[in-house]
Amino acid sequence: MFASFTCVIRDLYPALKGVSTVFHCASPPPSSNNKELFYRVNYIGTKNVIETCKEAGVQKLILTSSASVIFEGVNIKNGTEDLPYAVKPIDYYTETKILQERAVLGANDPEGNFLTMAIRPHGIFGPRDPQLVPILIEAARKGKMKFVIGNGENLVDFTFVENVVHGHILAAEHLSQDTAVSGKAFHITNDEPIPFWTFLSRILTGLNYEAPKYHIPYWVAYYLALLLSLLVLVVSPVIQLQPTFTPMRVALAGTFHYYSCERAQKVLGYRPLITMDDAIERTVRSFYYLRKVK
Repeated sequence: MFASFTCVIRDLYPALKGVSTVFHCASPPPSSNNKELFYRVNYIGTKNVIETCKEAGVQKLILTSSASVIFEGVNIKNGTEDLPYAVKPIDYYTETKILQERAVLGANDPEGNFLTMAIRPHGIFGPRDPQLVPILIEAARKGKMKFVIGNGENLVDFTFVENVVHGHILAAEHLSQDTAVSGKAFHITNDEPIPFWTFLSRILTGLNYEAPKYHIPYWVAYYLALLLSLLVLVVSPVIQLQPTFTPMRVALAGTFHYYSCERAQKVLGYRPLITMDDAIERTVRSFYYLRKVK
C-alpha cells in the first residue's frame, strides 16, 4: 500500500508543481455499481491528491462534492449545509463522497497556507453530458419511461454545468481573498427547484418522446424495488444482474430534495448565470442526434 501511495504521488507531482489552485472533479459516474472503484477514486484517490498538493506547494484545493452527502432518501426541502452528513447514505457513491468531502475539508490548514473548500452541486446536466440525457432517452426507447413515481409534485434541484463552473471559480477567488471561508461546503444549484417529473418530461418531449403519464404510488414503487433488490441478491451467486429499478432510484425520483444556496449567495456572491429554461433549451438542442423521428 505504501509503495502504491508513493508511486501515485510521484505521478501526480509533476502536474501539480507550480500550480496554485487545484479543482478536484474526478469521480466514477453515480450509476456505476463498482464499489471498489468508488472507494479507490473518491476516497483513496482524494487522499493522494491532498498529499500531493501539499508536497507540490499548492495553496488552494476546491472539491466537486455533492449535495447528496446529506440526503438519506427522505424529503429535504431547502436544506442547508448545516445539516449533518447522511448516517444511511442512499448508495455507495454517496457514502464515498462523504468520506471524500470529510478528507478535503479536514485538510484545510490556513496556517500552513493550504486552503480547501467543497462545492456541492446537485443533478448536474448540460450539453453533450454523457450521463443524464443519453440514459433517459435509452430508457424511453425501451419503453421504461411511462410511469410517474408518486404524484409528480416533488421538487428537485438540477444544476446547469456552467453554473457549477461559475461556483468553482467564485470559490477559488474568495479563497484568495479571505481565509475565513476555507474549510466549508457550499451548495451550488440553479436555485430553481423544479418537479422531478416535469424536468424529465421537458427533456423527453423536447426530443420527441412521450412524457410519463401513468402514476404509481411512491411506497408501492419503493417496496417493489426493494423486493427486486433482495431477489437479485439471492440469485447473484448464480446469475449476475444489475437492476435499474432500485430503492435508491425510486427515492431520487419520488422525494423532495432541493437545497438552499443562501450561504453561497452571501459569502461567495453566487448567482446562477443560466436560468433553468435556457439550460434545458441548450441541453435539448445539443442532443439533436437523439431526437426521435416522428
